[in-house]
Amino acid sequence: MSEMPQMTETPIMNISEMSATEKLVMIFSFYRDAELRGARLLFNLIHHLKDAEAQLKMSRHLADETRHAWLWTKRIADLGAAPVMIDDGYQRRLGLRTGVPKDLIDLLALTVVVEERARSRYMQHAELPNVDEETLKVLKAVTEDESWHLAWIERQMREIAREQGKPERADQALERYRTIDREVWATLAADEAQLMKG
Repeated sequence: MSEMPQMTETPIMNISEMSATEKLVMIFSFYRDAELRGARLLFNLIHHLKDAEAQLKMSRHLADETRHAWLWTKRIADLGAAPVMIDDGYQRRLGLRTGVPKDLIDLLALTVVVEERARSRYMQHAELPNVDEETLKVLKAVTEDESWHLAWIERQMREIAREQGKPERADQALERYRTIDREVWATLAADEAQLMKG
């Protein structure tokens, strides 16, 4: 049995010196990191939503996030590599900018924005030329899940805002987090575009 490659720390990125496989491993490691951090966000959220239906959906959603992390991990392993530990990825940068959400509406809005970004990244990746069949399968699977995640989380957030007598809070929270998301994404987009060139 061959020895598994060891997980490595985030290298200082010199994209021009990376092979096509190394670039893919880095991209998939960023995706994996975002899914793991998303799972952690959901794990915190599950304790705040008490009703049975929300618990059912949240548990399924959490299972999806960890499955997504596994799919990216497996894709990396199939390339003969190990995941790269990402210590400054999208979710970490976003968290540093947003701080700790102050209430349930903010926590749900942040989750919506994170899911929107994930779906957007996956859809853009799938549209690139020369994406291999195995990667396309993973991108399709995770994109379908992200659409479901977005729908139920946003619906839940708006319902809670209405119950609190503050329906406008949902849109306010979404706008705040979307603004921060755009600013954070701008700091990563150029590097990711370079990695996608293969």
